[in-house]
Amino acid sequence: MVITDYFRKFIHNSQSSGILLIICVAVSLLIANSSLGPAFQNLLDTKIGTEMFDLNYSVSIWINDGLMAIFFLLVGLEIKREIVEGELSSLKNASLPIVAAVGGMVVPALIYFFFNNGTEYANGWAIPMATDIAFSLAIISLLGKSVPVSLKIFLTALAIVDDLGAIMVIAIFYTDQIHWTYLALSALMVLFLALLNFFNFKKHIFYLIPGILLWYFMHHSGIHATIAGVLLAFTIPTNVSATEISPLEKLEQKLHLPVSFLIMPLFALANTNITFKTGMVDGLFSSLGYGIILGLFLGKLIGINLFSYIFIKLKISSLPYKSTWPQMLGTGLLAGIGFTMSIFIALLSFKGHSEIQDEAKFAILIASLISGISGYLILKNFRKTTLDQD
Repeated sequence: MVITDYFRKFIHNSQSSGILLIICVAVSLLIANSSLGPAFQNLLDTKIGTEMFDLNYSVSIWINDGLMAIFFLLVGLEIKREIVEGELSSLKNASLPIVAAVGGMVVPALIYFFFNNGTEYANGWAIPMATDIAFSLAIISLLGKSVPVSLKIFLTALAIVDDLGAIMVIAIFYTDQIHWTYLALSALMVLFLALLNFFNFKKHIFYLIPGILLWYFMHHSGIHATIAGVLLAFTIPTNVSATEISPLEKLEQKLHLPVSFLIMPLFALANTNITFKTGMVDGLFSSLGYGIILGLFLGKLIGINLFSYIFIKLKISSLPYKSTWPQMLGTGLLAGIGFTMSIFIALLSFKGHSEIQDEAKFAILIASLISGISGYLILKNFRKTTLDQD
């Protein structure tokens, strides 16, 4: 199996950034439940920017709509690279993580729908669809060489496809009102970027400046501005050469550190500042809590492994190299760590309802904790069993 340097670097960065994210979550929760909580919330609500171009937003909006667009730019670059030259470049290689990702999105959404159809929480059906790349890879990486690299690649590719699915869901289902003039300007900007690619412009500056305008137009169109990051990514030039580093690969390398060690930690600090209130634990036993926790914990496990099993039995796909079904079960549980994307979708699902947002974020944290610990224990126990047999 050919393992690209980019996958090795991505896995390494994800392990380190995942640990940092855990620390940021703990710090955010501590701040929110201390005397610093109100001051921290006031900081997040502070508006910065200019009224001249209608860009006067709170700190939290700049993080969630602005900085997260850079996160999605990196995700888009990874998706495009893997489609062109990596794990998603052929149907044989891509079939298992793609079909597993589809199962891991459909089954959790159905479980959430079962519990919440017709309730005030119905709009959050996409919350348990998402997998957090950084956290899931951080945990699987803690097991070291006892877990096949192919399994880490499978989980990475699955999470990337999962992110693409989440991006499409946000664009289609979480858009409140479309302003067609700005949307048309966004389309023209994408066309301009595509022409730059066609005429082989390679310097990043030619893409990043129009990319900022694309973000501005997309933000004012009504479609969530983070989509601009993905659209921009798909216009960045790349190649299949093993010797020449493409503009896409160069930009990807430059973005990994700031995204992993600045943007994601800031997102975690800003969006997990949950103030624990009386009755919040009871919310875990509401239809919202059941939908999120069972969707992430059981939905991901069942969806990923059921769809994988069907395609492997049909001989369309095969298990990752040197991996086994017990390891696939553990990997399916790790995919139930929804954190970043799940919280992001929860914020969009329940705009203007801070109490519901907090309940959803708390349920996501609990579900991610259960999934992460369960997946780690299964993979660790299977490793011990294998070593004992050897």
